[in-house]
Amino acid sequence: MSAEKQYTDLFTQYGDVVCRHAPGCMNIPRTQAFADFKRTGFPSLKHEDYRYTDVAQSFAPDYGLNINRLKAPVNAEDVFRCAVPNMRTHLFFAVNDLLYDDALPAIPMPEGVYAGSMKRFAERYPDVASRYYGKIAETPSDAITAFNTLFAQDGFVLYVPRNVKLDRTVQLVNIFRSAVDIMANRRILVIMEPCSEAKLLVCDHSLDNVKCLSTQVIEIFAGEGACFDYYDLEESTLSTTRYSSLYVKQEAQSNVLVNGITLYNGLTRNNYTIRLDGEGAETTLCGMAIQDKHQHVDTHTHITHAVPNCKSTELFKNVLEGHATGIFSGRILVAPEAQKTKAYQTNHNMCLTREAGMYSKPQLEIYADDVKCSHGMTTGRLDEKALFYMQSRGLSRDEAKTLLSVAFTADVIENVRLDALKDRLHYLVEKRFRGELIQCSGCRVCK
Repeated sequence: MSAEKQYTDLFTQYGDVVCRHAPGCMNIPRTQAFADFKRTGFPSLKHEDYRYTDVAQSFAPDYGLNINRLKAPVNAEDVFRCAVPNMRTHLFFAVNDLLYDDALPAIPMPEGVYAGSMKRFAERYPDVASRYYGKIAETPSDAITAFNTLFAQDGFVLYVPRNVKLDRTVQLVNIFRSAVDIMANRRILVIMEPCSEAKLLVCDHSLDNVKCLSTQVIEIFAGEGACFDYYDLEESTLSTTRYSSLYVKQEAQSNVLVNGITLYNGLTRNNYTIRLDGEGAETTLCGMAIQDKHQHVDTHTHITHAVPNCKSTELFKNVLEGHATGIFSGRILVAPEAQKTKAYQTNHNMCLTREAGMYSKPQLEIYADDVKCSHGMTTGRLDEKALFYMQSRGLSRDEAKTLLSVAFTADVIENVRLDALKDRLHYLVEKRFRGELIQCSGCRVCK
């Protein structure tokens, strides 16, 4: 049986159960998503954007799906804590794809702000949920987004009304925990109304060595003059596979920062699709991955400048050891109307072993003539002269190698606009390069 057929058969048989445990806004696009998924199927290795990532193989195992939404007995305060020192947050967590938004002490938020379950949000704001959910997630052109839309039954929503500014960062901790191979289909919806401000930190962890597969779709709407930061920190296991698709739609004068960091993983595919639809909008998109063994990180970005006077800055870095594989494919599209565009794309990579492989394809597609655009890519090894110099000053080769690797990734972390998180990431990255076990502050399970 093909990977596609086992899931189309599953939905045909249990589609009514899937819908019964989901809010109406999530059920509306399922019919179209089902048709799109049946038409396209999973992309093959012949697909230009998936030449190095075998999607069908990732979905071939017989994963368990919790379509009946059975909750696991957990004590959130005693077990699931993932804190950043010196940073106060509104904390939420999910086990697999079940959100436990009522299991932690609630910290009051400004009036009108909502953070929590999609199901509850749809009950409270049905018109808003229907207006935004699934509107920029592309099911006709992306089979994995269609798959997620087909099976997702709940999600996390952050809704910030006009002129409201959140002082605390909102933190969502996603945890894989299971005794059998399991799949989670996660959904995040962010609605930033005009002149609002907020920051969201999402941490992905896996606790068990069974096969885990997550699909997640993130939709971010930034209204006129809104300011939003999205931080994505992945620290899972070698047996974890993650397919993540993030979509951003920006209005005039909005400012969005997206920063994705992979510290440890199995196979990861990150898609970033950003559209600047209002003049004066600004996007900063950056990320990094530290890989060894047979780890695999595939990053695909597409930024569209649809109107004049917008700016995008893109920076991705990879450090690879062992037999790790890294892929970067970045595309910037400047529409004919998008005069005065400023768009900059950079990808730097470092292979520390001969067996590691890095494939990079930066692209610019420009149809306007009054623009400032650039793209560049480098892939190399550690500077032997720098290593020799540091060794001549009394450092061991391993210590010199660690310090140079940390320095190589520093500018990605410097894009973080939260000082406490920035300090924590510098610490975690150094620990990762030293090969030491990482444990989040206060966390009793991330070992």
